[in-house]
Amino acid sequence: MEKLFEKLKIKPKNKKLYYTAFSHSSYANEHKDKCDYERLEFLGDAIVDLVVADYLYSNKNISEGEMTKVRSSYVCENALAVYSNDLNLSEYIRVGVGEEHSGGKHRKTIIADIFEALMAAIYIDLGFSTVRRVILEIIVPYIENPNINFFSDYKSALQEYVQTTQKSLVYELLKEEGPAHDKTYTIGVKIDNILYATGVASSKKEAEQEAAKAVLEKLAV
Repeated sequence: MEKLFEKLKIKPKNKKLYYTAFSHSSYANEHKDKCDYERLEFLGDAIVDLVVADYLYSNKNISEGEMTKVRSSYVCENALAVYSNDLNLSEYIRVGVGEEHSGGKHRKTIIADIFEALMAAIYIDLGFSTVRRVILEIIVPYIENPNINFFSDYKSALQEYVQTTQKSLVYELLKEEGPAHDKTYTIGVKIDNILYATGVASSKKEAEQEAAKAVLEKLAV
């Protein structure tokens, strides 16, 4: 992990925090360890959102709606997974045996969560100014590159379309499969009570985005 700390230009005080940030629930369960990254990921999600929102507010003269769209693009699961891969975070992830065999160390949802958990660990260990610097150094080059866009907020795009046609829009959980640490969700999208498409992913949020994307492709919006 020292190589990672060097890359991020940080000197950790409490290394245990970082081991927790890289521990998936399947690993914690197998080793009877109460600590996994989920609580850190919750905090990291808010920290990354705040830092990116603050950067956009301070550096971009765009409307609130545009800031929301840009922020969504650069803090979505696709983007977080790319940042994680850039840092080779999968090298440090600790997962259970079953998760290891099913490729969990490279699953997009897990590597995206790990990025947020790591940012929370840095925040708790070294403070806001340090984690802000780390996040900006990773994400700003992507924001400032006009050729890169991680847009995945298909739900907002579909919502805008439906509003213009004055139709109702509902997301419905159709199926939930798998063990607690490796769920798969199937979400359906209904417009005026007609099922238009479904989306399948390892989180409800991502399955909704996949379903919305499928609808937009059908409607050629």
